[in-house]
Amino acid sequence: GDLLKKHYRIAPFDERYEQEASRKLVFSELYEASKQTKNPWVFEPEYPGKSRIFDGRTGDPFEQPVLIGKSYILKLIHQVDEKIHGRSTGPYSLVTQQPVRGRAKQGGQRIGEMEVWALEGFGVAHI
Repeated sequence: GDLLKKHYRIAPFDERYEQEASRKLVFSELYEASKQTKNPWVFEPEYPGKSRIFDGRTGDPFEQPVLIGKSYILKLIHQVDEKIHGRSTGPYSLVTQQPVRGRAKQGGQRIGEMEVWALEGFGVAHI
């Protein structure tokens, strides 16, 4: 939708209208975007909705095509209003030496390496 400056809303369980209705809509809109923008990479018939990418070192194509697009993070207001809680230091469990759980106990959540990498991947400045 970004290339055509359009927004789409697809209802869940839209197969009640037609078999694979949402897939047909997405593929037809990708085809139209490819024609209107004169960018053939937007819709490749062999891999509809995906693109072939190449290894920058060797120039060889990767085995599988990939989906390329914008990543969206949704902010749910009701989860943030009075529920946000953070701590830098606080109580730990005597047995496990892990942070205690829960906002009422001034608890915290331990963040592992993979979670830190995921946050860094989305450009988080401070953890």
